[in-house]
Amino acid sequence: MNDPKEILKLHISQFVSISEKQMDHVFSHFELKSLKKGQSLISEGDFVTNEYFVVEGCLKAFYLNDNMKMFILQFAMPTWWVTDFDALYHKNRATINVDCISNSAVLSISNENREKICREIHEIEHFFRWRTNKGYVALQKRLLSLMDHDVKFRYEELLALYPQLYNLVPKHLIAAYLGVTRETLSRLHQSKR
Repeated sequence: MNDPKEILKLHISQFVSISEKQMDHVFSHFELKSLKKGQSLISEGDFVTNEYFVVEGCLKAFYLNDNMKMFILQFAMPTWWVTDFDALYHKNRATINVDCISNSAVLSISNENREKICREIHEIEHFFRWRTNKGYVALQKRLLSLMDHDVKFRYEELLALYPQLYNLVPKHLIAAYLGVTRETLSRLHQSKR
């Protein structure tokens, strides 16, 4: 595994500039966790106190309805953030699950520690605000695409935005993300060739 601190530093430095001393202080508030394929990070009903920065591997955030049908809200690949944000910010119990598609490593930071370093380092507050805004925009675009485009367009859009997903994520999970059956996904993939 590459150095988790360097990965986080490179990610933050794309948007704000902080000193090495400030980066050391920021990093000291994170905890590295190694997870196995299939391991849960958050389960429905949990109290959620942390958010997670993906260093290695791939995770999925998903919801299971009463009929046990899976709806994938997000895939989380390296340098992406994942948690149940509603549960984290509002101190509710989790309504979504987050687990590992592959062996993974994440940096975990508590809500309390994130707020602490945001108060201490203005640039970090700016970074987290930028990151939240970027996540909101991505979610809005996904919702608009779901409302306005057919599944063929959404499939092609997903592959164009994240081409590595098709080889990284099992096809039944991509189907769940798109809201289609595995068979429909296979037909879409065949027609794209």
